[in-house]
Amino acid sequence: MSEVRVRQRESTWLLGMLREPYVQLLASQVLTGVVALAANVLMVRSLTPTHRGEVALMLQVVYLATQVLLLGTERSFVAAYHNVSPAPAVRAYARLFAVPAALFLGAAVIYALVAPHRLSPGPVIIGMLAWYALIEAAGLATRSIAIAAGRVRDFLLCRVIEALLLLTGLIGLYTAGAGHPETWFIAYLVAGAAPTLVYVVIWLRLPVDETAAPISPEQNRLVRREGLALFPAALSNMAMLRVDRLVIPALASTAALGLYASVATMTELLAWPLRAYADSRLGRWRAAYREGTLRAKPIVLAAAAYVLVVVPLVAGGLYLLIEPVFGHHYAPAKQIVLPLVVAAGLYGVSRVSLGLLISKGHGGLVSTAEIAGFAVSFAAYVLLIPKIGILGAAYGSLLGYGACLIFSLAATVVVKK
Repeated sequence: MSEVRVRQRESTWLLGMLREPYVQLLASQVLTGVVALAANVLMVRSLTPTHRGEVALMLQVVYLATQVLLLGTERSFVAAYHNVSPAPAVRAYARLFAVPAALFLGAAVIYALVAPHRLSPGPVIIGMLAWYALIEAAGLATRSIAIAAGRVRDFLLCRVIEALLLLTGLIGLYTAGAGHPETWFIAYLVAGAAPTLVYVVIWLRLPVDETAAPISPEQNRLVRREGLALFPAALSNMAMLRVDRLVIPALASTAALGLYASVATMTELLAWPLRAYADSRLGRWRAAYREGTLRAKPIVLAAAAYVLVVVPLVAGGLYLLIEPVFGHHYAPAKQIVLPLVVAAGLYGVSRVSLGLLISKGHGGLVSTAEIAGFAVSFAAYVLLIPKIGILGAAYGSLLGYGACLIFSLAATVVVKK
């Protein structure tokens, strides 16, 4: 009888963990990572390093553009809203998103019309980049809405649908032997748009829960104000993550970017559990901080322990798998495995430390930390890539993420209020 009770308790605990927003967010990120790994393998098997680098370059432009569209609101929204109904949350975020989206589309049209030929990839590519940037920004917005409204399960299902669509499209392209980078990029655009639009419509049709917290114009103004304080952080963070993919083609070659992206795409997965944890806890941490019960040190130490355990495993496994999975053309990428894995570990711990600062309302310090990290990494890229190629980019990431972490830890210790 006792064994039955133990199993029941274990089953109850497991079901409870599966309902945790953090676990569901992590599951969505792991799924995205698995798909990214599969996409990476399919592309490197179908495209030359140069064409693989062109796809990576287009994706990096989109990821940077999303931060301009969101203006830092993806985290301030979660911190400001808690237990709200989905429909009002969607409308609130739509009001935040409308003006930046309209300005962004207008700027894209103007650039396509007036940009010199040597600086323009053409109106078709510009149009694809602009629309995919809007889709990616909407996807990040739905993530924030899902956390604030307690609908993370919906967000996870949306990502499952997106993953299935993307994998289906990419496998079709691989089977057909598609060799044009634009064709592979379109698969990302279509797969991201369909499920996001469907779930936004579903959420708008849901009735408003009478027990949910109300949303007022004042709260939205607070979200915008805190978002603008965090915008330099969001932009610097994305630049710190993605500018290496933009600098490598300029200082080395798109073939070098193909080698670099093949490894960096996978090492980034190491930090995702910590980022999911920090994002899912922002609202709770802010409430605990207001009550005087927030303890930052154990949280940061737990994140550091995770990194110390995972980094050696990821580095060793990735080093051994590069040639068997990607082929002998990608053997030079082995040299950047260790610095990129360590960099990803430092980045993950910094997400937790910066999340604690956000919960305390110190968006300015968060922005300063992210700007410091970006400045260090960019300087290292410019100095090192011309001399040692993609290894210089890997060391630049390591130095930049390390600088960001050091600043954020110092700020977390110093800030008491």
